[in-house]
Amino acid sequence: MGKIVENYGELVFNRKEMKKRLSATVFEKYMNTIQEGEALDQSIAEDIARAMKAWAIEKGATHFTHWFQPQRNGTAEKHDAFLDYNKKGEIIEKFSTQQLIQSEPDASSFPSGGIRSTFEARGYTAWDPSSPAFLRESPHGNSLVIPSIYLSWTGESLGMKTPLLRSIDVLNKYVIKLQRLLGNRLAKRITVFSGMEQEYFLIPLSLAEARPDLMICGRTVFGAPPAKGQTMDDHYFGSITPRVMEFMGALEMELYRFGIPAKTKHNEVAPNQFELAPLYEDVNLAIDHNLLTMDIMKRVAADHDFALLCHEKPFARLNGSGKHMNWSIGDNTGTNYLEPSKSPLKNISFLMTLGAVLLGVKDYSGLLRGSIADAGNEHRLGSHEAPPAILSVYLGDYLAAILDDIEGLKKLSEKKINEINLGLNNMPKVAKDISDRNRTSPIAFTGNKFEFRAVGSSANGSRSAKAMNMICAYGYKTIIERLEKMKGKDVKANCILLLKDILKETKAVRFEGNGYAGDWVNVAKKRGLYIADNTADALKYFQSKESVELFETLGVLTKREVESRAEIKLENYANTKSIELKVALDMVKTYILPAMTKQMIQLGEALSSCKLAGVNSKTLIDDIKLIEKLYTSIKDQSATLAIQLEKMDANEDAYKRAHALATKGTSLYNSLRNAVDTAEENVDVEYWSLPRYDELLLGIS
Repeated sequence: MGKIVENYGELVFNRKEMKKRLSATVFEKYMNTIQEGEALDQSIAEDIARAMKAWAIEKGATHFTHWFQPQRNGTAEKHDAFLDYNKKGEIIEKFSTQQLIQSEPDASSFPSGGIRSTFEARGYTAWDPSSPAFLRESPHGNSLVIPSIYLSWTGESLGMKTPLLRSIDVLNKYVIKLQRLLGNRLAKRITVFSGMEQEYFLIPLSLAEARPDLMICGRTVFGAPPAKGQTMDDHYFGSITPRVMEFMGALEMELYRFGIPAKTKHNEVAPNQFELAPLYEDVNLAIDHNLLTMDIMKRVAADHDFALLCHEKPFARLNGSGKHMNWSIGDNTGTNYLEPSKSPLKNISFLMTLGAVLLGVKDYSGLLRGSIADAGNEHRLGSHEAPPAILSVYLGDYLAAILDDIEGLKKLSEKKINEINLGLNNMPKVAKDISDRNRTSPIAFTGNKFEFRAVGSSANGSRSAKAMNMICAYGYKTIIERLEKMKGKDVKANCILLLKDILKETKAVRFEGNGYAGDWVNVAKKRGLYIADNTADALKYFQSKESVELFETLGVLTKREVESRAEIKLENYANTKSIELKVALDMVKTYILPAMTKQMIQLGEALSSCKLAGVNSKTLIDDIKLIEKLYTSIKDQSATLAIQLEKMDANEDAYKRAHALATKGTSLYNSLRNAVDTAEENVDVEYWSLPRYDELLLGIS
């Protein structure tokens, strides 16, 4: 047995442990819940709770916690001991069925967007049986961690997981319904598969701790360009240094213990930037694993004297980090609905899935745009390092040619259907992509899946996965409704005829060119594509009539839940921007201006010495004038920004506050930053106490 397999999943209450500890009947019913989406049989919950507790205690657990995803970054947990009284008043270890299924954390202190008042503290976490429990280790006793959804006392969703699970259910409903129309009786349940490619930066911990912006904001709010940066393109896929390789090895072995299938590691484009990619798995589990991965990464990094940054843009003028979300649909027969086949039925399913996605992007790209919109990703999207914020679909030359052929059909025949199938049969599969890769496309078809490349590196992937599921479900629903109205009994032929119309209708969202090209924005506007220039405008879409109607029609969120989420996202964005500006203002006062003062004093003393010595001092005078001018500019701009920030923060309208920070606030900050970065280039390193980019990015050899 190899080193990976030996310890793989040792901290997870996985199927191997379940099968060993549960009766055959209970195990089978539990598997039906996980694999078939059946409701949990309450009669087996007691056996599962007993087995889970026994396993956890054997592994050193003293506590349990319901691990959930509130509407903020990261996860949340409240730990309870396996502790209770028996009837004699003696202390015993206890973990009941009720404790497994449900817990009650405080709801008032988590973002709720007005669903819960401050004095209404009751919220509930409910066990998600489809994601296995695991252990969180601690020197003084481990905790059993139970992945959970998060609900208000009145039943509204307060967390990120519930709408994701609902979106999977509704997508399943329409995929299976279309399969029935096509005569497929074997498909019973779909699985949405995903793989989250995680990019990140490593910085020497001692240097990061000397930067208040890095420690508070996760990014540098000031920083002059490094001398080298990524100019030489020598970091991407370069040799991994021993210190970083040691960290990566330790990280992988820790991830394996949690059953996280880490597969790939390599240097990314920017200095000190790296990527980790897992094998694909069920999207709900993939997201749980990604959230756990980010937590483990930071802990292992600290053990190796690194600060690990998942911020989308830690360093200006250098590539930022994303989280490419691979997305595909499969069913219980092993069919991948995004992979062509020798089977004509499967090829019809493949074409209908493409059509569904295209319809969804055409009519609800604002939903996808909003799912990737936040303060961190705003720095990254649209730069020549990440896809543009305009949502389009890239299919590749080979597939685009097939679809163009279908679109141009004048007459449909059995021969033509066979030709289409033959073309799809000959499509290169996973080993060889169907065309060159388009890294500028936000939604790219890559062989047997779509890659949503615009997701931010720090994001909870459930937002984007939910949006992809919803637009595809909408597309399927539309296709089914239109098929049911078509004349003729040959459903497969009708599908091709309908696809022909869909391809014409969705032509505008298909873009095979360079998303970085300067004229793409103008072209996109002419095509009528959804464009939001900033995060505030992108988030406002969620409150639109069409957005609310889609959420309610698909049963993913109620109007109240949608509006609360829009409010929370706007507030989170505004608070993040406000904190960054406050950190910038504080650094100006406590680091930047004092350093410049010391520089002016030093230059003044040098000027006096030159005068006494009779030396020409014109250069020194010019240097002093430059620093004085920058000093005055920075001080004045800081004062203006502080006044405007106070006004912006006082605005009680969530959208207006966020929009002001996105526009006026960003403009004022950028001007201040330019002055500060120029000052950094002209102040002696002896006085500039903040570690510079060159130090931060070249310190981990």
